[in-house]
Amino acid sequence: MKVRIGIGNGRGPLDDERLGAFLDAMERHGFDSIWLSETLAGGGVDPVAGLAFAAARAPRVKLGTTMLLPGRNPVRLAKALATLDRLSRGRLLVTFVPGVLRSPEREVIGVAPRARGAAMEEGLALVRRLLSGEVTDHDGALGSFRGVTLSPLPVQQPLEFWLGGMAAAALERCGRLGDGWLPSACTPAEAAAGREVIEGVAAAAGRAISDEHYGVSIAYLRAEPTPEQRAQITERAKGRDPRLVVPVGLEQARALLEAFIAEGFSKFVLRPMAAVDDHDEELAALASALGDLQS
Repeated sequence: MKVRIGIGNGRGPLDDERLGAFLDAMERHGFDSIWLSETLAGGGVDPVAGLAFAAARAPRVKLGTTMLLPGRNPVRLAKALATLDRLSRGRLLVTFVPGVLRSPEREVIGVAPRARGAAMEEGLALVRRLLSGEVTDHDGALGSFRGVTLSPLPVQQPLEFWLGGMAAAALERCGRLGDGWLPSACTPAEAAAGREVIEGVAAAAGRAISDEHYGVSIAYLRAEPTPEQRAQITERAKGRDPRLVVPVGLEQARALLEAFIAEGFSKFVLRPMAAVDDHDEELAALASALGDLQS
């Protein structure tokens, strides 16, 4: 089992200078991938544009995004992902999510929460067909067209799509359609139970997900939380041991990763809850505490 650790940008402003410093530190300290999550109604860069910048600045680092699928034109999305994978020589990692339920993000996605599952399924199937180079006809909620062929195609064939989510519908969808699973805000025991459900659904559908394709996205703090951060942690924990959802301090972070590894999870995205002022210092500390876990 190959353990790999990626780093998310977390909170705080991100301009070209800060993103460049982040990427330079990623190269120096040996982390596997940079992750830019999509938030339409909040801070952060557009992930496709930001990862294009990253592809040129950091030629070793893989390029990850947790991206909204509902609300997108599937042909435009397929074109953007194929181009990014081609220009980065096959370094793109994609996890699709349906989006949050809170305002104002809920409204700007453009798809009602109850309709997002169906939009994800239709969009995922269509994007895959386009990225394979198939001459594609389509009639559905996402549009009607004939004879569309995508070019250029991605280097990765197939370009894999992981899914997120802990709800029953998300687990079932991942088992039927996902190439991997990247949940967040879950404990090791909850992740193990979710994986069991996914594997059962996949087997019933006559398919399997690689043992290497199970990961977790983990928010962390290095210092004691502020009152605002403590409230956020309490909200995410929902009555569970908060150390198993948002570790505070690198010792807790390491212990949590080891617990997930013991459950068979091997791909991780660590996301700082606090704004990072010095990316080199942040990643140096993470590398010292966690780097030897990568195998």
